[in-house]
Amino acid sequence: MIDSTTPLQATDPAEIRAERRRLVESVGAHRRLLAERRPFELADRRRLNREAGERARAQARHGKALQRVHEKQARSERSLTGRLNGLDDKRVGQERRALAVLRRESIERSLHGTRLTASEVNGIGSGLVRDLAAQGIRTAADFKRVSWGKAPNGRGGEVLYIHRTQGRKVHINGIGEHRGRPLTEWRRSAVARAEARAPKELPPDERHRIEEIIENERVRLQAELAEVPKAAGAARAEAGQLHAERLAVLTGAQREAGEEAARRRAEFDEMAERLIALRAELAAHVDLYGDLGFRDRRARSRALRPVPDVPPAIPAPRAPDPEPGSGPKTGADAEAHADGEGDAKVREGGEDREGAKASAFPSTPGIRASLGWLVPVVFFGMTAVSGAGETDATPLWCAVATRLVSLAVTVELLRLWIPRRNWRTADAMPGGTGFLASGAFLGLVAASMFTDPLYAADSAPWALAVVAALLVAAGAVRRAGAGPGTSG
Repeated sequence: MIDSTTPLQATDPAEIRAERRRLVESVGAHRRLLAERRPFELADRRRLNREAGERARAQARHGKALQRVHEKQARSERSLTGRLNGLDDKRVGQERRALAVLRRESIERSLHGTRLTASEVNGIGSGLVRDLAAQGIRTAADFKRVSWGKAPNGRGGEVLYIHRTQGRKVHINGIGEHRGRPLTEWRRSAVARAEARAPKELPPDERHRIEEIIENERVRLQAELAEVPKAAGAARAEAGQLHAERLAVLTGAQREAGEEAARRRAEFDEMAERLIALRAELAAHVDLYGDLGFRDRRARSRALRPVPDVPPAIPAPRAPDPEPGSGPKTGADAEAHADGEGDAKVREGGEDREGAKASAFPSTPGIRASLGWLVPVVFFGMTAVSGAGETDATPLWCAVATRLVSLAVTVELLRLWIPRRNWRTADAMPGGTGFLASGAFLGLVAASMFTDPLYAADSAPWALAVVAALLVAAGAVRRAGAGPGTSG
């Protein structure tokens, strides 16, 4: 910093000029140094904007982490609740399967106990019984059915085959249609008797065993469901701790940068006061000794040029202090509380708001516009390109109008749907949007039918047009009164 002394009452012109030159050079040097204040203030504003952007990004990451925790909790709760609600059906299914196994085993035991004898089947003597036993057919459980097929040697036409339960089909000489039918009837009657004797319901011990299994699974699922909010709370607490650590790092860096900026600003303020004193000293010297010529006037004019305007300093946004004694919360209130804890206060000032946009988080995270809205978007987009059922008789004005309407509906649906898919602005589609889209769809169909000679004389186009008008009116009324919500 340049210093000076009080001008002396010098009488020597050389000393007067030297003193005048010293004052002018001091003023010029201070003015040049003060000229750096405007770039400094602009750089400090950019720093503040950058810090606000870093805080906003940190808050965005925190909100996204909370969003993932909420979605994971919602998925787990839905899955576990669905499994709990399905336990009764699972118990009924297990009882049904256990009863089916029990009946099948009982029928198999009964069939294995029903032996094939000559007295049981008409037309089959003891010789054929021995032949059947030689082929492994001794009981009603050893074969399933009979069928006709070509003879094993390829000669003699078709013969009767007996299909064994385990193994290949066999042919017994002497058993044809007249003996095969009684054999089949004997097995069918044996199966009917076995089914009639089979148990119709589960024994109490088996039913109790299944109920015990289902009850154990119910207890386990209920325990898992009770642990879901705790796990979500722990995840939120961890995300909050990471967010707090990140904010602490940002706050420390911001504090250091703010202290350095305050020190530089204090230097500039001191320099400005010194410049005012030097100008007053120079003015007093000029009043005392007068003008010293052209070179003096030119040097003084350069030195006394005004310093460029300095934009006002803007204080950095202060992060809100954490609430004492506040523990981790769960649910939507905790997420809203955590979302609001790190919001930076955006400073006012027109063009200075660039890069200092605060993140706006949904009050009910997880509520987003459905992906099903892509169906009407794709439909109206294709209609805007290819038209709505146009024929050779469709007038040009109708084809252009339907395409324009389809394009307008597509753009409007995308304008409403895209922001509501973003997690930061997640929300349901506005109420009445579904009615409006359905009305527009039916209106396009009615317009295509009015221009088609096959349907123009019928009442169907008029009915569709009336329904479309009612849907559009209902959608407009609901859209105007309901606001955001479930779109019907």
